[in-house]
Amino acid sequence: MVAISIIILIVCGLLALVVLAQNPKGGGLAAGFTGAQQIGGVQRTADFLEKGTWTLAGSLMVLCLISTSVQNTTVSEIDELDTPTEQLAPAPQDGEVLPEEVTE
Repeated sequence: MVAISIIILIVCGLLALVVLAQNPKGGGLAAGFTGAQQIGGVQRTADFLEKGTWTLAGSLMVLCLISTSVQNTTVSEIDELDTPTEQLAPAPQDGEVLPEEVTE
């Protein structure tokens, strides 16, 4: 479990570095409709970084799913977490007087 968490942290760090290394494309939706093309090596680097981003994002998703499926918690353990730590006093029976109700 700890190994998977460490791998997830490494993938997150690499994903952040790859995203920060990319040049901003800008333009929002309008950028997809323009005809401007990048030249040679710049286009290959952009393609590599984009493929790296998708690969790291996909691997992060798979690792998170694996981490969730490997957890050892069962339903009974989760139910134990939901129970209050202090037990409430039982309800008074007919004719029984609770200590705070005693009058002098």
